[in-house]
Amino acid sequence: MDTIPTHRPGHGGTPRSVSAAERAQAHDVSLRRVGRLFTAHRAPLATVTAIIVISSVLAMASPFLLRTVIDRALPERDLTLLAQLVVGMVAVAAVTAVLGVVQTWIATRVGQQVMHQLRTDVFAHLQRQSIAFFTRTRTGEVQSRITNDIGGMQSVVTSTATSIASNLTTAVATVVAMVALSWRLTLVSLVVLPPAIWLARRVAVMRREITAQLQRELADLNVTVEEGLSVSGVQLAKTLGAGRALADRFAASSARLVDLELRSELAGRWRMATMTVVFAAIPAVIYLGAGLPGTAGTLSIGTLVAFTALQGGLFRPLMGLLNVGVQLTASLALFARIFEYLDLPVEVDDPAEPVEIDPARVRGHLRVEDVTFSYPGSDTAAVAGITLDVPAGTSLALVGETGSGKSTLAALISRLHDPDSGRITIDGVNLRDLRLVDLAAVVGVVSQETYLLHTTVRENLRYARPDATDAEIEHAARAARIHDLIVGLPDGYDTTVGSRGHRFSGGEKQRLAIARTLLRNPRVLVLDEATSALDTETERAVQQALDALAEGRTVITIAHRLSTIRHADQIAVVDHGRIVESGTHETLLRRAGRYAALAAA
Repeated sequence: MDTIPTHRPGHGGTPRSVSAAERAQAHDVSLRRVGRLFTAHRAPLATVTAIIVISSVLAMASPFLLRTVIDRALPERDLTLLAQLVVGMVAVAAVTAVLGVVQTWIATRVGQQVMHQLRTDVFAHLQRQSIAFFTRTRTGEVQSRITNDIGGMQSVVTSTATSIASNLTTAVATVVAMVALSWRLTLVSLVVLPPAIWLARRVAVMRREITAQLQRELADLNVTVEEGLSVSGVQLAKTLGAGRALADRFAASSARLVDLELRSELAGRWRMATMTVVFAAIPAVIYLGAGLPGTAGTLSIGTLVAFTALQGGLFRPLMGLLNVGVQLTASLALFARIFEYLDLPVEVDDPAEPVEIDPARVRGHLRVEDVTFSYPGSDTAAVAGITLDVPAGTSLALVGETGSGKSTLAALISRLHDPDSGRITIDGVNLRDLRLVDLAAVVGVVSQETYLLHTTVRENLRYARPDATDAEIEHAARAARIHDLIVGLPDGYDTTVGSRGHRFSGGEKQRLAIARTLLRNPRVLVLDEATSALDTETERAVQQALDALAEGRTVITIAHRLSTIRHADQIAVVDHGRIVESGTHETLLRRAGRYAALAAA
């Protein structure tokens, strides 16, 4: 996998490269682990196996019926026997066809259920990953794993097990029937089996390497589409005139895919074609052997025809087994990529023994006790030794220059990260001891970057609380001073916001985000530059709403505009990850320190 540049949010510096080994520990995948995906489907797989065995045994009757037709019914002109044999041959074909349809239905259903479980497991596991994982991983890469990689497994998952069972059973039954007819001719027929197996293994290794390259290239293509065809990506490309460069990048990636697809399809084709010719030549050798002076007359014509029919039938399952082996080995590259994600450790997870709380009864007393945190790969602490005490129902404002650590502290309070040392508590309970869903009900966040889903305004707001009534949604919108704008839209609350909410201005999106958060009624409210995109008049209106709603809540406000936080109960000035001074607005101005300098600026 390639390396990608990453950086710490809110901090400057040169991007660093993160290798695939850092993103997910690559590892080989055992067939036993792949087999465990099917353990919950033992009963239907047993049914499929039984059907396969029955079909294979029935199919073996046809050559013996054919031998009787040639050696007895036709020479003796026994029409009754001939009719019985013909009806038997048709009946065998009909029954095996019906069994084949049932087998395909059950096997495909099991395969699709396994695919569904893989998709949902990967999605759910990635949902549990920390923000750090997503800041260092390309979005298109994640999407490619869930769509391209799992989609590439489909034929293997849905048909491999049944193909192996079917081909193996058919091959064994065919060999048994061949031995019953002539063990000498059977030895001649099977002499090519060892080199065929060796060639298949060589081809499988080639296919696996190419498959791994192919999936990486598909991931790169997915990233190009994600970056180039999103609303933000298109706007950036148009304003920078980068459309041609993006098209060239896409074309180059697509051309590499063409080459890899060709290599994947042609890998080992000449070797397998050689085996096809050898298998096809065996019947000619058998006919030759049957006509030699030493063997002439020892086999009846019916036996010879039946044997060559069996031998021709043996070629299909043997080549099927060899091809399945090739596909299965190649697919291990796909399973490895999926299992890499499934095996990722969850950095911020629910505790083993969570503290039970009732979010409605939380008072909201927040304490930050000697907290230090560094982003992965950084030698400098983003926040260091920070201690804060915010009594329930009071407000704290964090101010400081860009990159000073304010947003990092807000992320720690909402437990998007865990501190390296120290602890953060609400009402005396360590955040690490709370379930993430309980913490989300207690701590509400409105950040400076608002993300809206491509759905209606109503569903965007209800995303915060799925059981919210329409009246509660409208109440939250009124409180955020966005209700009047919503009802003026073509379909009111049922108006689609568009991709990422681009039909709304920055200030409108932030007011929607405020309404969405307030719908949860959190006891602790974190406002990370929540009014930064608002004009002065709108900011004043929203600030009035926030002031009214802040009563009884603990509010943490991060702002560059000091006018929005001058009435906070306490103000902490953050510089290079440390609290350099704290107090009220008037107290800090009188000290003529860093806060006073910021106010003057």
